[in-house]
Amino acid sequence: MVVVAGVTGLVVALSAWQEGRESPPPTPASAAPEATPDTPSGRPEPRRTPSPSASAEAPEPAPSHPVRKKVSYAFPIEGCAGSYAAEHHNYPATDIFAAQGCAFVSPVAGVVDEVGTVDRWSASDNRGADRGGKFVSVVGVDGVRYYGSHLSVVASGIRPGVRVQDGVRLGSVGETGSARGTGPHVHFGISWPGPPDQWWVRRGVVAPAPFLDAWRAGRNASPVAAVAEAERRLGPQSGECRQYC
Repeated sequence: MVVVAGVTGLVVALSAWQEGRESPPPTPASAAPEATPDTPSGRPEPRRTPSPSASAEAPEPAPSHPVRKKVSYAFPIEGCAGSYAAEHHNYPATDIFAAQGCAFVSPVAGVVDEVGTVDRWSASDNRGADRGGKFVSVVGVDGVRYYGSHLSVVASGIRPGVRVQDGVRLGSVGETGSARGTGPHVHFGISWPGPPDQWWVRRGVVAPAPFLDAWRAGRNASPVAAVAEAERRLGPQSGECRQYC
């Protein structure tokens, strides 16, 4: 009995010891979890928020050359009927006849060049520099000078250096200067810009009638090429008045 009991107890003890060896050891609470396929370390990849600059569309690059704006032209008499001839006496220009006081407007955007607010003309001497009476000239954004004279009055605020848009009132149709007694009109001249003492250039070097026809019809005909050609031909001789001086 004693032997059996001893053997039996020994067997039970050995069996319990064997089961203890086959069971895995407990996992410590602080052990790291198994690595996931996302990261080698097992820590999940942090969420990345795109910055606004990364998600916004890139701005278009600036053009490598300045963009040329289209020049618009206006018929120089506004709000009234105007008539004119294709020819002018002695030199290329045009007299635009319209009712007294009608608006004379800038035919193009530009800068006021010269202004004459006093009528100095006298029939006794008929000085060429004074024949225009009251006048305004504008150098347009196209580089051409536009001149209107025989005005009854120069519009308020119009003075040299003032920027104007096409269609801005420069003055009013009148009969000042050598236009006295001939009926109200505007002497309209087109030329290249020049010094103020060269009034014989300012009064006109290119016939305006074809351009007036286009502007009145709403077409943007430019006198730039015609003025450049006139300057090429006449520029070397423009230092003195040679016709109807």
